[in-house]
Amino acid sequence: MLDQSTLDALWNFSDPSGSEAAFRRALEDGALGGRPFDDAERGELTTQLGRAIGLQGRYEEADALLDGIDCEEDPTISVRVLLERGRVLNSSGHAAMAVPLFEQAAELGEHLGDEFLAADAFHMLAIADSDHAESWARAGIEYAREAHSPRAQRWCVSLHGNLGWMFLDAGEPHRALVEFQLAEQWASRVGTPEQAEWAREGIAACRALAG
Repeated sequence: MLDQSTLDALWNFSDPSGSEAAFRRALEDGALGGRPFDDAERGELTTQLGRAIGLQGRYEEADALLDGIDCEEDPTISVRVLLERGRVLNSSGHAAMAVPLFEQAAELGEHLGDEFLAADAFHMLAIADSDHAESWARAGIEYAREAHSPRAQRWCVSLHGNLGWMFLDAGEPHRALVEFQLAEQWASRVGTPEQAEWAREGIAACRALAG
């Protein structure tokens, strides 16, 4: 299977169209860095192509692409398909239908020991299942903080940050501040400079609201 850093290098979440083109090029080339992809890796790349298409609002096209992926090549592909089908449903206004898919992805990801994907699933559950957002986020933080992979631990930044904005929107700046400060700490340890800046923006927003 592909290392997450390989997929990260092809992604630009601020430019889904450009990301779609990058994944299409990789699939057409059939190799990266001179090494050909095997069938499982092609399936993994295709899940990310589907995600890029879904981010552009082409939900039926994304869903059809995900339907055509052979999940028998590797169970990790099953986790990715569950995640991306769930994201398509959530983005297209069907959050309740997405929740069971994210639950399956979290369970299977944990079973496989794929820390990054399991934490991603918890992160999506906290978004899609708004009635239980905090409990899902806490579960994701608990899981990600114990992960062996720094890339999986990085989900703590997003999860704490999302809680921070949730509390801030609810008029609870003091609770939000704690979450943003934790997000900043995790960003300094395992995150990116951009994530650290987002956390600092949240901290500033809390202090401005609290007076």
